[in-house]
Amino acid sequence: YFKKIFQMIDENINKIRSDIPDYVELIAISKTKPNEDIMKAYENGHRSFGENKIQEMSRKFEELPKDIIWHMVGHVQSNKIKYMAPYVNLIHGVDSFKSIKIINKEGQKNNRILNCLLQLKVSKEESKFGLEADALKKIIFSDEFREMENIKISGIMAMATNTTNKDIVRNEFIYAKNIFDEISATENNFEILSMGMSNDYHLAIECGSNMIRIGSLIFGDRNY
Repeated sequence: YFKKIFQMIDENINKIRSDIPDYVELIAISKTKPNEDIMKAYENGHRSFGENKIQEMSRKFEELPKDIIWHMVGHVQSNKIKYMAPYVNLIHGVDSFKSIKIINKEGQKNNRILNCLLQLKVSKEESKFGLEADALKKIIFSDEFREMENIKISGIMAMATNTTNKDIVRNEFIYAKNIFDEISATENNFEILSMGMSNDYHLAIECGSNMIRIGSLIFGDRNY
């Protein structure tokens, strides 16, 4: 049974890799998946993994090889930031100035510059977090943020509406790309546009995404 799963993980990663342009970074979403599955992808040369719960990510960080690049892809709870500050590589879902201040403070404590993406709200769905475009730009261009030395905002993350209507999804992705272009025109370090998951990553790449987050297409369905 395990042999079959491991073979599937190998094949899936190879398939996605051959399917996406070289400039697109693939984050394998390993939440709820055991260490063995992550190690299978690791043995295939994959290094970037995404988790959505800090406790689970910290446990895996302790137990797995230290050259793994950990991404926090879940909604960021400000009281948990301190636990990932020593090792996290990129925090995807930052959507408040409060979180930014705490990330900067925890970065200082750990003598690190913590890398983040601001989450842009592109969907009308109530369940989706994110900043409106004006609030997002206000943060990036604010003097208070510019004075912070232990946080770097490297781009935008966006999650499209969960729908089979491709036009809605495409419009949301294009909207995110336009905001991204507007900011990156003046901000040198603003280079990541993280959008696209298992069900819509082709469309996301078409609309300008350069980082995709894929879980079930690599590891199979999740058992919650």
